[in-house]
Amino acid sequence: MYLVLTAILFGAYVVNVVLGSISGTPFLGDVSEMLLLFAASICFVVAILRSERKARQK
Repeated sequence: MYLVLTAILFGAYVVNVVLGSISGTPFLGDVSEMLLLFAASICFVVAILRSERKARQK
């Protein structure tokens, strides 16, 4: 679940960067971009930690 959320958040970041480079004005501002990338990073870390916990329990 968290990896899917990570992919969605990072995909939104990539779409914003691509649209910004094509049109010259990004959809999101600098702070919003940073928060989006930060949220994707947090979700990725949570997914990895849950995976590690599951591997240790086996």
